[in-house]
Amino acid sequence: MMLMGAGARRLRCAIVAAMAIPAFAIGAFAQTAPQAPPTPESTPLATENPLPKPFEPQPMGAPVTTTKQDKPKSAKDHPLDAVNPTRFGKAPADEAFGAYQRGLYKTAYNLALPQAEAGDVPSQILLAEMLARGLGVPINMAESAKWYGKAAAQGAPEAQFRYGAILLQGKYAPKDPKRAKELMKAAADAGNAPAQFNYGQILLQERPGPTGVENAYPWFQKAAEKGLPDGEYAVSQVLANGTATIPRDMPKAREYLAKAAIKGYDTAQLDLGSWLVAGLGGPHEYTAGFGWMLRAATGGNVAAQARLAKLYRDGIGVEGDFIKAAAWYIVAKRAGLDDPDLDSFMDGLDDDQKNQAIAEANKLQ
Repeated sequence: MMLMGAGARRLRCAIVAAMAIPAFAIGAFAQTAPQAPPTPESTPLATENPLPKPFEPQPMGAPVTTTKQDKPKSAKDHPLDAVNPTRFGKAPADEAFGAYQRGLYKTAYNLALPQAEAGDVPSQILLAEMLARGLGVPINMAESAKWYGKAAAQGAPEAQFRYGAILLQGKYAPKDPKRAKELMKAAADAGNAPAQFNYGQILLQERPGPTGVENAYPWFQKAAEKGLPDGEYAVSQVLANGTATIPRDMPKAREYLAKAAIKGYDTAQLDLGSWLVAGLGGPHEYTAGFGWMLRAATGGNVAAQARLAKLYRDGIGVEGDFIKAAAWYIVAKRAGLDDPDLDSFMDGLDDDQKNQAIAEANKLQ
């Protein structure tokens, strides 16, 4: 299923494979970008809810950091997003939605149910949302899918996007890729940014290779123009490789990486940190590169944790510190990442250094 969140890895690999050109961000990565609340398909999706900016760095500078390295956060630590009323249709300002906003979920459900049964689209989407999240009622993904389907049939872009994703997966409604594509296209044409991105991914998977990338790229651009970090990241990957009709443009790709990184998209933070250190798409910016890598690492990105260990070890963008280097590698290794180069580095430490590093790593987890 080609939806966002963990799909960033598949997207990047698909683009790179299609171009038969190595990726410019060095090494593998794990995607742990901030996610929307649970969706009917239990897969992190790009959403139209605005993501809060955790900091305000200069456009191409390092993120604001302190000497304290925050404990990596679990995806479960993220609170529910602020609700964007337009998700529920053009006229959500009724008693049911008001109760929902105040956290009176059971009341909201009871008020919305008869309206939804009467064909009210905003109420149908509100019910679907509450059933998917388990707000006021037990989680019921199949029932949520039913209401998304009813709203989608009436042309609501948010519901078309959600129900299209459900039909792609086939877990809570019969799998129907053809109908899913139609709904995703309709939502994309209506300006739904997540649908634009995901429709691009559908096109990319349909035609593996440069043609698929070229077909998908305009939709990635549309999503990026609306500020969707998933779209911004996708555009950066296409521009970093180029095709016969899309010129390779590393400086512009770096700009798009920065846009996604500023919004908290950790894979973009990882890549941007690597690019700034390596001088890809612009001048070397070692301090800034370290700052972005630190941000991704403290956010829980395992690959960034290992990469950060090397920056500390080699003193790139920061004063060299073997203890912190070893500590961050221990954190990454505990998460399942192995790096022969860093293993050799660890073998060269004495017992006292290793014990200090373990103590430091325990503070980071």
